[in-house]
Amino acid sequence: MKYFSTNLISENASFKDALFNGLAPDGGLYMPVEIPELNNNLFNSNMSYPELATEIIHPFVENEISKNTLINICESAFNFPIPLIQLDDHLQILELFHGPTFAFKDFAARFMARTMQFFMEKEKMERTVLVATSGDTGSAVANGFYNVDGIKVIILYPSGRVSKIQEHQLTTLCGNITALEIQGNFDDCQKLVKTAFLDNEIQYQRPLSSANSINIARLIPQSVYYTWAWMKANRPKNIMISVPSGNFGNLTGGLIAKRMGLPIAKFIASVNSNDIFPKYLQSGEYLPQEGKQTLSNAMDVGDPSNFERIKSLFNSEIKSISKNISSVSINDEITSETIISIFNKYNYLADPHTAVGIKGLEKICSKNEKGIVLSTAHPGKFADAIEPIIKIKVDIPAKLKKAMEKEKNSIIIPNDFEVFKSFLINNY
Repeated sequence: MKYFSTNLISENASFKDALFNGLAPDGGLYMPVEIPELNNNLFNSNMSYPELATEIIHPFVENEISKNTLINICESAFNFPIPLIQLDDHLQILELFHGPTFAFKDFAARFMARTMQFFMEKEKMERTVLVATSGDTGSAVANGFYNVDGIKVIILYPSGRVSKIQEHQLTTLCGNITALEIQGNFDDCQKLVKTAFLDNEIQYQRPLSSANSINIARLIPQSVYYTWAWMKANRPKNIMISVPSGNFGNLTGGLIAKRMGLPIAKFIASVNSNDIFPKYLQSGEYLPQEGKQTLSNAMDVGDPSNFERIKSLFNSEIKSISKNISSVSINDEITSETIISIFNKYNYLADPHTAVGIKGLEKICSKNEKGIVLSTAHPGKFADAIEPIIKIKVDIPAKLKKAMEKEKNSIIIPNDFEVFKSFLINNY
């Protein structure tokens, strides 16, 4: 399988090159030159999750990673439960937060770490992984890449815009993990990372890789759990999936799964007050804006990178995009009301991101339609935000409590590329 750049200038790349380079040399995002169709027998199977992941991912990496190696990677990466919780006849929740950092980003981060390690062991490579985070990506990448030989990780996060638990998860491991606290928002962090990849001086002195969803290797493993959810829901003929969306990598993984043959009726891109995408679907104009701070902070993105991939999948035809995706914006007030409503009705505690997804499904689906919401994070990660809403103490997993006991270790730098560049070249 080869990968092309969405800017259509750079030469096609192998999976390994797309994995390690993150961005194409022309600044575009890598996409597979073709999306393989899944065998119908796969949809009728009763595979384990690692087996399913191996079958779905292998066409994207064949000739570079053998099936035997890939099953070992998948068994190691996806060694936690992925339950589908039925709240009523029309609403099911796919819990994606049972990995080590209690967020869906564990799927991609653990897969990437093990895949990079496989290639590096063969070729004795060394890399610096850059990642911008609005919360959960940073902790998942830190955990997934912690103490991986040959890899150093630099995490950029917006100062004061992640939860306390998220911050402690990504700033307390140390070792080969460095946390940079940027005086700006997530979009500023993301821009610093993208600019670094296009800087020849940095790349010459310090070969870089990305663990953000600009990296296609983040999206491919995320496509697997859409098929898993559909199979666990007893293979419905017509179902919608609501995806809490910020940088749109998760949603793009679902769109890839649909293009592979997964029979999903429609996706709902459920966003918070950062409403660039629903406005785009309404007007046809894509107008980036500064990210707004909300309860669902991991989705506080004003210029989603993966919009370019969505355009690529549908040849920039807004009618085709609208046919496959609906989008709705949910503000903090409605998010809080949804958390209370779901808790009172089902005795189910949703984190703010999941609440946005639930309300998005409710707004788009009719009462007779069935839907699945992707639950992207454990509510304990957002206890500070949830407890004032529901007026009770939120249970925090022991591993999260342990992270809170450790000392935060971050380096504060301004939102200035030259300062960031100097740090990369001279101090790390």
